[in-house]
Amino acid sequence: MNLCSVVLIFILSFFNNGAATYTASGKASFYADRMHGQRTASGERYDKKLFTAAHATLPFNTKVRVTNLKNGKSVIVKINDRMARSRYKVIDVSRAAAVELDMVRDGMVEVQLKEVEETQPAQQEAPVTVSEADTSSSR
Repeated sequence: MNLCSVVLIFILSFFNNGAATYTASGKASFYADRMHGQRTASGERYDKKLFTAAHATLPFNTKVRVTNLKNGKSVIVKINDRMARSRYKVIDVSRAAAVELDMVRDGMVEVQLKEVEETQPAQQEAPVTVSEADTSSSR
């Protein structure tokens, strides 16, 4: 590696601030209905009605936008399970997510994954007081 390469890598890493988000593309499949109620690797029970997914390496509770490249439909899922590393599949989604992506009939589709940055809504410091109407006044 020459000096110019080292300087370029340093500059790019400095301006990146470590805010790289995960992206990937590949095939997705979905959980069989018989898995409903079974424990996932995170300890949660699989619910086919929730938007969840299994991934080989992403941390649990990571939110990922899954886009079906065939029809452009997308859904955001929460990673709550593990799957074996595969060169064929990048993610397994829940039944609800598969229905939303319109992939149930195909079984396996080409998808694009992109990690979704969590933006925390500003939390209210104290509850807002609601004044009661003065009902004692007479007219």
